[in-house]
Amino acid sequence: MAASAARGAVALRTNVGRPVAFVRKIPWTAASSELREHFAQFGHVRKCTVPFDKETGFHKGMGWIHFSSEEELHNALQQENHVIDGVKCLKSPTLRAN
Repeated sequence: MAASAARGAVALRTNVGRPVAFVRKIPWTAASSELREHFAQFGHVRKCTVPFDKETGFHKGMGWIHFSSEEELHNALQQENHVIDGVKCLKSPTLRAN
């Protein structure tokens, strides 16, 4: 997969047995609250982390969504497209659930 295509994807997976979604290509206009609201339709979001660049003050375009259960994560995986703040994001074809 080309690097630009990889950067443009949304990768959802579990991390170390925890139901965590790693999301990329978050539009710079979207806040973590919008990300939380979007993924809450699939289940309870325990935590939403979007790291910021200290120099620019903008987030880095990626984040982690921590769900309460594996089932909730899989609900998010079943969704074909994710649209956050008007930007359509696609799931990564290299999706894995540990």
